[in-house]
Amino acid sequence: MSQEENKKTIKKENTESIKEQKIGRRDILKGLVTVPFLGVFSYSFWKKKLLDDKRKKEILAELGLDEKAPAILPKTTMKKPGELIRLGIIGFGGRAEDLARAAGFAHPEWIERKKQDARKNKLDKGLEDFLKQEDLNVVITAVCDVFDVRAERGIAASKNDIRPGGGSGSLPGAKRYLHYQDLLQSKDVDAVIIGTPDHWHAKMVIDALKAGKNVYCEKCMTRTEEETIQVYNAVKQSGLVFQLGHQNRQQESHLKARELVKRNILGKITLVETTTNRNSPGGAWVYKIHEKGSPETIDWEQFQGPAPHKVPFSLERFFRWRCWFDYGTGLSGDLLSHEYDAINQILELGIPYSATASGGVYFFKDGRDVPDVFQVVYEYPERDLTLVYSATLANSRNRGKVFMGHDATMEVGNALTVTADYGSTRYKEKILNNIINTSLPMFSYRPGAKGIDAVTSATERYFASRGLMYTYREGKRFDATHLHIKEWLDCIRNGGQPSCNIDRGFEEAITCHMATRSYLEGRQVKWDPVKKRIV
Repeated sequence: MSQEENKKTIKKENTESIKEQKIGRRDILKGLVTVPFLGVFSYSFWKKKLLDDKRKKEILAELGLDEKAPAILPKTTMKKPGELIRLGIIGFGGRAEDLARAAGFAHPEWIERKKQDARKNKLDKGLEDFLKQEDLNVVITAVCDVFDVRAERGIAASKNDIRPGGGSGSLPGAKRYLHYQDLLQSKDVDAVIIGTPDHWHAKMVIDALKAGKNVYCEKCMTRTEEETIQVYNAVKQSGLVFQLGHQNRQQESHLKARELVKRNILGKITLVETTTNRNSPGGAWVYKIHEKGSPETIDWEQFQGPAPHKVPFSLERFFRWRCWFDYGTGLSGDLLSHEYDAINQILELGIPYSATASGGVYFFKDGRDVPDVFQVVYEYPERDLTLVYSATLANSRNRGKVFMGHDATMEVGNALTVTADYGSTRYKEKILNNIINTSLPMFSYRPGAKGIDAVTSATERYFASRGLMYTYREGKRFDATHLHIKEWLDCIRNGGQPSCNIDRGFEEAITCHMATRSYLEGRQVKWDPVKKRIV
């Protein structure tokens, strides 16, 4: 066949394809047979609907997705609880209260507040969802906190029988320990949850492992690079179960995003951008100072512990410890860590080759030394990929994690959208034939919805971008932290590794410390995989 004949054949095939995509008057009339009288408006509506349905089918076929596939992933760790596990909680501040509640134990004050919320607003299902949580067959037997008020709250939560599986009224409650070492030596503790400031994480994790306790530790895993190596070695040598507190590992949208990347729907991904923007005193860690905080109720010396610089008693430093590198890890370990871990979950990036960070204390002139504006650029030359993170604590503009591929862009938050790129090679024909509209997402995923859908109208944009506080399993709504705690307990009882195990924790901690080192030293830093050191 000559070149001219070949062109004519291709042109004929394209023309026939376009004709097949068009919906004729006869098709529309068939759709209106059962409708008595709808007029011109109804005719146009049904014509558009049939066209949209046809477009959706073609888009989903191109992506290799089933139109009727449920927007619910199969359960992976929803096994029935086994033997009773006795928990000790070290540090019972705000985040630890969340963790205790995820394990099934809420403070009575929280229960009453949620009852009031439900009475005021019937759509507030916070208490209902809590009581519907699976009973994980655990008890809190030990609590340690250097602030008397928080320790008392931990004990009150441990005794509260308004809980999933509650009602017997037989909970003895936790024993308070003044020092965490005494808690670790207790024979009434099988596993510990560590919710202390970052500067205590490494020592407590290592000591807990030595005492034979399985560990759930909040992020950031460690305060320094050296501590990261020590914790990694200790966990590997212990044979015990370690879970890092990145509950976003349970988000259904993240799991779906991972699936889409594996299907190569975005094409080659070369740039990922993510942000953490907050604009409130609480968002900048300027927390309320408790009226009962004093040298008499706070063990200041024990709080300082391994902090590199010892200072006189300070209520600001105790309640707002995240504002100082002596105790915390700044924007990198506190907020970037969440973003990085989610991206690592989706792309399996691992530790970057290099990091270049900048920023400063530009807004909150309150004596802090961690920056309130921060950005870092990570390079992955072996993946031909750059990851850019930025944050400000003085502006609330927000967006999801943006994955930029040659063929499409994916934005991931609690929901997920995929938008084709106008310069795409894969979707070029469907873009030219108006099957795919690059001004709208061609695909949206909403956890908990009945199915996945191709987006062909502006109305879908809202549903695609809405945020959800919860994630889903088997059609039921769950607190992601509850699932993360449950996953850890399942591994303790049944073996295996949780999703945010020590290997993922090592990658998270080193990646965050690279950003901090770059910022503090004002230079680009690199990771040496042979020496396992930041250089």
